[in-house]
Amino acid sequence: MSRTAIVTGASRGIGLAIAQSLAAGGVNVVLTARKQESAEAAAAQVKGTAVGYGAHVADEEAARGCVEFALERFGSLDILVNNAGTNPAHGPLIDIDQPRFAKTFEINLWAPIRWTALAVQHWMGEHGGAVVNVASVGGIAPGRDLGVYNATKAALIHVTKQLALELAPKVRVNSIAPAVVRTRLAEGLWRDHEEQLTTVYPLGRIGEPEDIGPAVAFLASDAASWITGQTLVLDGGALLRDV
Repeated sequence: MSRTAIVTGASRGIGLAIAQSLAAGGVNVVLTARKQESAEAAAAQVKGTAVGYGAHVADEEAARGCVEFALERFGSLDILVNNAGTNPAHGPLIDIDQPRFAKTFEINLWAPIRWTALAVQHWMGEHGGAVVNVASVGGIAPGRDLGVYNATKAALIHVTKQLALELAPKVRVNSIAPAVVRTRLAEGLWRDHEEQLTTVYPLGRIGEPEDIGPAVAFLASDAASWITGQTLVLDGGALLRDV
């Protein structure tokens, strides 16, 4: 029986690339986006049985509906990729207002915990499964003007370890920590100064979404069956330098 995955925030960029990599391995994929039409448009770019489901990642009822939909449509929920993220808070940490602080933590931290809980309650707790959280190198090393975002990703890395401990041996939980990838979310970090930015990376370029998808597919696969609680850094070597 084919495995089934939910990938949150999969309408473009890293999420879409992850969905495409999973589908290439024969996985049924449910791609989420805030709007149904965006989710369906993304699913149309994925081979196989992929379908779109409109669900705001912070809406618990929508999340529950998506999990139930995946089970009704495909009969299992074997993989959850918590990819959806946001970064509305840019600037010094002490200058961030409470609404933007709260929104960043709600999307980047609370939502992955809630989606994981629903996946475990509805399927994985009994049948097993794999969860992959999309964190960031900003959760490992601090960076200017991204303090709140980086704090959520540092917390997500710790949450990955905590959930891996709590949910073993049935469910494996790992995360990835990308550096700057050519996506709309990270556009402000690379759009006007990509040539200068690439000097930071020993491998000579920023990341592409296609660099991320196969890594997530590996962590979700049986080839990683003895890996849990780990964070795979995907950074072109950036952390080798003092950035």
